[in-house]
Amino acid sequence: MTVDLSGARWFKSSRSHSSKECVEVAHLDSGIVGVRDSKNPTGPALVFTPGEWDAFLAGTRAGGSLNPE
Repeated sequence: MTVDLSGARWFKSSRSHSSKECVEVAHLDSGIVGVRDSKNPTGPALVFTPGEWDAFLAGTRAGGSLNPE
């Protein structure tokens, strides 16, 4: 999926500290969500559909691992 991120408004979690590296998130059209590394704002970004984003958040809230093995 190709998504234009040029007008995205990126933000960090309110729990992150300004001096720490973390991820930034942008809510885009049609519920699409972009995620990027705050240390590399011009680098690549992950793009999630609304369903994928909901599943990701549910898994992290439940303490799930990103590695299913």
